[in-house]
Amino acid sequence: MTRARTFGFAVWDFIVGDDWRTAIGVALALALTALLAAVGISAWWVMPLAVVGLLALSIRRAARGASRGG
Repeated sequence: MTRARTFGFAVWDFIVGDDWRTAIGVALALALTALLAAVGISAWWVMPLAVVGLLALSIRRAARGASRGG
């Protein structure tokens, strides 16, 4: 069980990394893309918008943290 647990933590760390908010945002964007594609709507634009939005939010959080001294 130790190997499975170690593998699970490694996968979690690889996917989530340091920012769980971004990981959730990507998962939601993928789900929205799949949902739109399933109903026949062209969904190619969802991920580029998600990347730009999530990057902006991540930079904003980092800038706020740096200005607070943390």
